[in-house]
Amino acid sequence: MRSEKRKRLERAGWTVADADTFLELSADERRFIETKLALAAGLRQRREHLGLTQAAAARRLGSSQSRVAKMEAGDATVSIDLLVRTLLALGASRKELGRRLGVA
Repeated sequence: MRSEKRKRLERAGWTVADADTFLELSADERRFIETKLALAAGLRQRREHLGLTQAAAARRLGSSQSRVAKMEAGDATVSIDLLVRTLLALGASRKELGRRLGVA
């Protein structure tokens, strides 16, 4: 947010904060969300790298297009385990997973 807009909102009595503050996330919760979103983005990038549509990826995975869309969006119903298993099923290496998570 631009600083002038932030100042205008604060002068009007609004509290301006980031999502972590608003949701009162702990550091562990924030890292969990960042991990999930990194894996979800990695899934979309891997699918696109393979030249697959969501529907084609779903067929390859034995799933549905809507489920792939939820995985790529980091939907709350999608576990980190499912994201990792899906990335591996689409040919991602453990090294690639580590890079996505900032480990390697």
